[in-house]
Amino acid sequence: MNTKIQEMQLIEQNLQNILLQKQAFQMELSETQSALEEIEKSGEEIFKIIGQLMIKTDKLGVKEELSNKEKILGLRMKTIEKQEKSLAEKLEANREEILKEREKSKK
Repeated sequence: MNTKIQEMQLIEQNLQNILLQKQAFQMELSETQSALEEIEKSGEEIFKIIGQLMIKTDKLGVKEELSNKEKILGLRMKTIEKQEKSLAEKLEANREEILKEREKSKK
């Protein structure tokens, strides 16, 4: 039973890590979508920050770059969500096994 509890703790830690990654991707996706919206509202002059420089750049190029980034982040989010679901299911199955073993040991 101790190994099951240790396994459950490891799954919980992995789930926490996945949730932190998911949160980071959600923030980045939100920022990317916000930038795309701002590009749509802006005129033809677009500036991009590179390091400590702000450089005038091509609106279509930046829009395409951000759209690609949005797609990639969306795919990463789907992958993270699948991992999250899988770990949550493992965690629940593990909890059920531990509870069953505790019930057996009480009898």
